[in-house]
Amino acid sequence: MYEFNLVLLLLQQMCVFLVIAWLMSKTRLFIPLMQVTVRLPHKLLCYITFSVFCIMGTYFGLHIEDSIANTRAIGAVMGGLLGGPVVGGLVGLTGGLHRYSMGGMTALSCMVSTITEGLLGGLLHSILIRRGRTDMLFNPLTAGVITFVAETVQMLIILLIARPFHDALHLVSNIAAPMMVTNTLGAAMFMRILLDKRAMFEKYTSAFSATALRVAASTEGILRQGFNEENSMKVAQVLHQELDISAVAITDCEKLLAFTGVGDDHHLPGKPISSAYTWRAIEKDEVVYADGNELPYRCSLHPNCKLGSTLVIPLRGENQRVIGTIKLYEARNRLFSSINRTLGEGIAQLLSAQILAGKYEQQKALLAQSEIKLLHAQVNPHFLFNALNTLMAVIRNDSDKAGQLVQYLSTFFRKNLKRPSEIVTLANEIEHVNAYLQIELARFPSRLNVELQVPDQLSAQNLPAFTLQPIVENAIKHGTSQLLGNGVITIRARRDGQNVVVEVEDNAGLYQPRTESNGLGMSLVDKRLRARFGDDYGIAVSCEPDLFTRVTLRLPIEEPAC
Repeated sequence: MYEFNLVLLLLQQMCVFLVIAWLMSKTRLFIPLMQVTVRLPHKLLCYITFSVFCIMGTYFGLHIEDSIANTRAIGAVMGGLLGGPVVGGLVGLTGGLHRYSMGGMTALSCMVSTITEGLLGGLLHSILIRRGRTDMLFNPLTAGVITFVAETVQMLIILLIARPFHDALHLVSNIAAPMMVTNTLGAAMFMRILLDKRAMFEKYTSAFSATALRVAASTEGILRQGFNEENSMKVAQVLHQELDISAVAITDCEKLLAFTGVGDDHHLPGKPISSAYTWRAIEKDEVVYADGNELPYRCSLHPNCKLGSTLVIPLRGENQRVIGTIKLYEARNRLFSSINRTLGEGIAQLLSAQILAGKYEQQKALLAQSEIKLLHAQVNPHFLFNALNTLMAVIRNDSDKAGQLVQYLSTFFRKNLKRPSEIVTLANEIEHVNAYLQIELARFPSRLNVELQVPDQLSAQNLPAFTLQPIVENAIKHGTSQLLGNGVITIRARRDGQNVVVEVEDNAGLYQPRTESNGLGMSLVDKRLRARFGDDYGIAVSCEPDLFTRVTLRLPIEEPAC
């Protein structure tokens, strides 16, 4: 009967012990304990945590015949089981020294047994790790069995060390069964708490990851097309659906760009920002959480609005400057979950990156357009001067031919100044180049021949406007014009698998590779092709001295949009 009462008393003490463990499991302290402890900071945390439990097990113990019936073994064994032999030994040493300082007949034997218990847990840790059975470390049965063995060893150590022997034997006969039962159950339940914490953590992590991936996939590229009302509304609708919250809003630094969910009857896109929390997030560049309790929330637009809390997260652009906000709302009868808050901040970073990438692409496109205009500005005056001189000479001898040249000149400049779009067909580009070549043929009537070998089936192939003319001009200026004999310019196109290859070839073979650049025209054409189609495409130059120079353009098969 005495032993049964002692078991009940120890179980009561153990319940307090486990309640403290459960409360601690709600903090970040337990996160490193949910996996095999390898890193030194985690080992240190493991040592501190289980040393505290080891000492608490002594304090919560029951004083019996100048000794203490306790749950100290749980801390020592768990420290070794999760942290390894070194951690287990140190936890046992700390708990053992604390017990020794309290004195009594079993002070020395309890100190030695506590160290031994920590080492036993660490030994089992090493065995399971070597065998690749890390899953067994987190098994409540494993924790219970090794603790039972450790308590059995403790009783043997008490009998071997404590004196007088008959008092030690009497003590062990009274406390052995209660301590074995209590510590075995306590260790198993402690491990169960850890497993529940890990399962919950994995569940939330999995939910977070899955939601984040869905949001990233659904919003990919939307805001790269522009940070405006239309695109913001698309993103807001995705977030409203995926996050399962009451409402979502997106603003710039002046007005509401998008709103969807509860309250969309009075939160109207295009209206100026009226919320003090939004202004605070923008001006102070900080996340603002008005939960409706600690920080009161009240809709600034309608007194009967059903929204009861909001999370306002800044959107950042270049140089981390705030360019707007994303706002998540919950109704008065709902609370924000931690996953919504954390995920909201992550989504804000994702959308900020999209906006920044979109602005970068816009600036890149503007730069390319500026380079094209610069190239036009360089070509036009020089070419016009030569063309007018040619016309002056032709007019004297052949007025009909002069009229044709005027027509070609008109075609060339019309194509330069008014292309249908930045992307044109190969047929359109050939027409532009042909107009240029006809004028050059008039300049070098007996010294230049042009051959066009472009199949009709490739006429609809897409390519950036103003691609061939700079290359053809280079072939004449730096190639055939330097020859004493006849120059030949050949333009050919062919299909190569899923690619189209366009070649511009001259018969001079005077190309000289330069370390710095191949000139603005050639460099710009290559840059534009790579920017549009990728680094597998662009320009390649081959040359056989005094025989030919061949510039090859590789493009993917791309038909024009209907």
